[in-house]
Amino acid sequence: MTQIRIREAAHFLGVSDDTVRRWIDLGLLESGKDDAGRGVVDGLAMAQLARKNAVLPADPSDIGRSARNRLVGIVTEITQDTVMAQVELQCGPHRIVSLMSSEAVRELGLEPGSVAIAVVKATTVIIETPVGKA
Repeated sequence: MTQIRIREAAHFLGVSDDTVRRWIDLGLLESGKDDAGRGVVDGLAMAQLARKNAVLPADPSDIGRSARNRLVGIVTEITQDTVMAQVELQCGPHRIVSLMSSEAVRELGLEPGSVAIAVVKATTVIIETPVGKA
């Protein structure tokens, strides 16, 4: 069982330590103690709860596509010259940056404050783990 400290679980889930403890009391998360006697939760149970509780904004585009990684967000900044642009979106807690042509920015009507969807389809996705956690 992968054990995650309550404080870290709260951080990953975007809630307070007290909320994690309430979920434990309600039986929504399995808990135990680590070797140092600190409260921990089961990593798999936490991942399942995170997926179950994920509230994603609806994709307003109503388009079918093969890419499964769609992040709805708000455009926070656009930096552009006559040819290229850098568009930043805030998608929940995640900052997504896209490079595209300035022409595409104009055609899409992108501006800070507008809703946009980042679609990610990559053949390479790199997964990292903290040192000593493998």
